[in-house]
Amino acid sequence: MTDELRDVISAVLVLAGAVMCLAAGIGVIRFPDVLSRLHAATKPQIFGLMAITADVALNNFTVGTVTLVMAIVVFQALTAPVAAHMVGRAAYDTHHVRVDVLIIDELGTRPD
Repeated sequence: MTDELRDVISAVLVLAGAVMCLAAGIGVIRFPDVLSRLHAATKPQIFGLMAITADVALNNFTVGTVTLVMAIVVFQALTAPVAAHMVGRAAYDTHHVRVDVLIIDELGTRPD
């Protein structure tokens, strides 16, 4: 792979990662309720992290770097949804969720 092509791919990956992370930050600030903010905080952040770590692996293509990048992405992809679920559940239990915007409230019929 030529250096010019690698630079272009690197620039695209870093720009995509930065845009996704920026979108996550703006979504957390601008969205109206907890559940929308959680969605904005997890999805674009994971994709941004994947793009930036892919750039790191592309520029430093060794077994150690690729293994570390894969571990970072896997652990982040496993822990971010679980953390968002726990925050969402805590927000629901403490009545910080707008129930008027929920389409289906599966937790509304459970006894407390």
